[in-house]
Amino acid sequence: MDALTETPANRATADAVASDIWVFGYGSLMWRPGFAHAERAEALLRGYRRRLCVVSRHHRGTAARPGLVMGLDRGGSCRGVAYRVPAHAVTETLAYLDEREIAHYPVYRRSIVTIDIGAGDRQRAVTYTVDRREADYAGALTIEQQAAVVTGAAGLSGHNSDYLRQTVEHIHAMGLKDRALEAVLAALAAPSGAVEEIAMRALR
Repeated sequence: MDALTETPANRATADAVASDIWVFGYGSLMWRPGFAHAERAEALLRGYRRRLCVVSRHHRGTAARPGLVMGLDRGGSCRGVAYRVPAHAVTETLAYLDEREIAHYPVYRRSIVTIDIGAGDRQRAVTYTVDRREADYAGALTIEQQAAVVTGAAGLSGHNSDYLRQTVEHIHAMGLKDRALEAVLAALAAPSGAVEEIAMRALR
């Protein structure tokens, strides 16, 4: 098993890693990595896309009224940011990322992917993808369903709608676009009984 890969049954450590690694960020890691790195670069990941597909019952929702946060799901492509982490900091960095990404979201899996950094430069990188078998994987919701869930949800870290709005703003500030998230943001509506009904049906 790859020393950088995490599976549900065995969370590997980075003890066997003797070289630098790249970490690919597609959400808040793009503007708030929280770990030391030797290099930062924009990167393209093929075969996965950023989408609101993870149920949040802690930071942006509750058990009674869940919200949605981003996950890296199969299909399409995703532009993000890659960080090169020096070998001596790999173990500490992965421990930090596991706590940040997985502590309240067991749907995430530490994965190894191939990213493009500039023209012709391909690198293996660590990132966190979603496991579609987990209960907190929301699946392929329509724009209307995503907007309805986000509209009325709030958790310990604030309103789900603020999370979405700030995410889109940060992505735009980096000169990037995400038409799927932009469409959900544009579809947000005032809370109502009809919106709540759509939201609860979507997460059944």
